[in-house]
Amino acid sequence: MVKRVAVILSGCGVYDGSEVHESSAVLVHLSRAGAKVQMFAPDVEQMHVVNHVEGKPTQEKRNVLQESARIARGDIADLAKLDPKQFDALIIPGGFGVAKNLSSWATEGKECTVRPAVETAVRAFHSAGKPLGLCCISPVLAAKILPGCEVTVGHDKESNKWPYAGTAAAVKEMGCKHVNRDVGEVHVDAKNKLVTTSAFMCNAPLHQIFDGIGVMVADVLKMA
Repeated sequence: MVKRVAVILSGCGVYDGSEVHESSAVLVHLSRAGAKVQMFAPDVEQMHVVNHVEGKPTQEKRNVLQESARIARGDIADLAKLDPKQFDALIIPGGFGVAKNLSSWATEGKECTVRPAVETAVRAFHSAGKPLGLCCISPVLAAKILPGCEVTVGHDKESNKWPYAGTAAAVKEMGCKHVNRDVGEVHVDAKNKLVTTSAFMCNAPLHQIFDGIGVMVADVLKMA
């Protein structure tokens, strides 16, 4: 049976939206597995727009849904229209858009709030016993919404390979369990049907990140 998967995007570009390579990897692996995909994004203004050459915010204003449409090649819907009953699984790629546009993690850390439409979607899939796949920074959404869940964002000791290891400590402080996993690995929280992988939380070659996301997608589809 063809699996139907909803993918939530958060813009276009690592510093202010969805990480493009992660999003593409998710879509390639879903395509190879024969899944039917529909992408969604909130129809809201971005927190800010970052010049990706300089890495600095600009005065420009952009819309999350319109920017996400660049990745989706125009085939995308307003997140408000997502009906979990029509899908078998939900996947959210990473990128700073997760921390800026889907939540306030970028400015408030563990005290953040999650955009209501995102929280509603995550809770609906979880309540229905449908699997969730989250990579890079997006596992913090699960940590905020699903108390006591188990996730990985890579490793909990900072190094050149793991520059964002502090996120693991924040996850623990939120009352969730963090499990160290390498970039090509995932952690499966079977109780919550939650599959997470580090992706670009790790300073690793692109093909290793692609492969790790592939494992995440495969495990999500197994549970769908």
